[in-house]
Amino acid sequence: MPSNSFKDYPMSWKPSIDKTKKPMYQVLADQLKQDIVNEVLLPGTKLPPQRELADYLEVNLSTISKAFKVCVLNGLISASVGSGTYVSYDALSNAYLLEDSKPEHLIEMGATLPDQASFEPLLHQLKNMLQETEYEKWFGYGRAGESVWQKDAAVKLIRRGGFDSSVDRILFATGGQNAIAATLASLCKPGDRIGVDRHTYPGLKTVAAMLRVQLVPIRPGENGEMSPSALEEACKNDNISGIYLIPDYHNPTTIRLSVENRKAIAEIARTYNQFIIEDATYHLHNEKPFPAIASFAPEQVIHIASLSKSIAPGLRLAYIAVPKRFKERLARALYNLNISVSPLLAELSARLIVSNQFEALIEGHREQAIRRNQVVDRYLADFTCLGDETGIFRWLLIPGVMKGTEFESLAARHGVQVYAAERFVVGNSCPGRAVRIAVCAPETVEKLEQGLTIIKRLLYEISL
Repeated sequence: MPSNSFKDYPMSWKPSIDKTKKPMYQVLADQLKQDIVNEVLLPGTKLPPQRELADYLEVNLSTISKAFKVCVLNGLISASVGSGTYVSYDALSNAYLLEDSKPEHLIEMGATLPDQASFEPLLHQLKNMLQETEYEKWFGYGRAGESVWQKDAAVKLIRRGGFDSSVDRILFATGGQNAIAATLASLCKPGDRIGVDRHTYPGLKTVAAMLRVQLVPIRPGENGEMSPSALEEACKNDNISGIYLIPDYHNPTTIRLSVENRKAIAEIARTYNQFIIEDATYHLHNEKPFPAIASFAPEQVIHIASLSKSIAPGLRLAYIAVPKRFKERLARALYNLNISVSPLLAELSARLIVSNQFEALIEGHREQAIRRNQVVDRYLADFTCLGDETGIFRWLLIPGVMKGTEFESLAARHGVQVYAAERFVVGNSCPGRAVRIAVCAPETVEKLEQGLTIIKRLLYEISL
């Protein structure tokens, strides 16, 4: 059927492409991306069936299929058998969460930064190290982590977070996101599918898009946690090969996975031979951590304990407890991606842990978080703001009908940076009408109060 026969035919997308350019499927994929960026196609839009689009453009069906596959792998659209193909809700936010630059006047309440309580103790420890006679060894190339005592420190920190691992399973990475990237690079190939929560860590989304790994949202249960029954359905029907979870103080929704569901998910992973990436970034925020998922399925779980949120972001270090069957592949990927972690920072971190000084640093962060969350509760008492007193961010539900992206833009225009649910949503999942507010990101409590004053006023205005 020629395209002019579609003049009055209802189609959600009628692209116009230059057929002289090759390959044609890439031209079509680029056009789809451009129309999403320019908001010709809005998130949630159902695209025409592939055969219908092929008829409209007078191209082979395979051209449409290849173009759609490119866009699926890039996170622009998502498809499921029986329901069609849709523009992903996260199509515009699969890039980096942290922009290169922001207006100076903005009060930062978007990025999940811990407070600066640990900086001075870290400085003192670092000064002591630099007074030692062999300080030069920390400024050259090194193989940090080969030292057994540094791995002992890693085991100690991971045990503090709810998982009793062993030295022979420990690897080092330059931060949690690099650990995630190396894990996906070593265990997945382009086109593989990973089960995740409907809202998830944007760093995972960025890495998955780069590696062309598709994220599959798993339906939550009534309590908001990942539903074990929905996960089992995905294992049976959606051809997933792994699972990514943040069990403690989930980013961004602040949900804590119950022990019962941790056991159920671990059992499902064993039954269907799924690997689990357990992101333990926030485990140490709990005074009494639940058992890690890795403790129930140690041969299925890659357990990542990052120091960025619990001690200091600048340490750029994560400890990974890896099942032996994955260790060689993951070690090779880490080397290729990271080259090596800093010997200086690995030594500094190990000393903090072995000396038990890290306990005081964690407690200091916890006390700061409690004080700041009390301020949040006072200012936002009339609104639903989810999260515990020890968390460094909260999940604020927006009243009325305003979308998260709209509130993010509104807040930015008034001087506060928050992050909308759309930045975290996966695939065709409908984003919550919510924003994440980082309570520890402002440098002072006074700055926090300034930001909350603005947010509170805006919430009242949109509630009228």
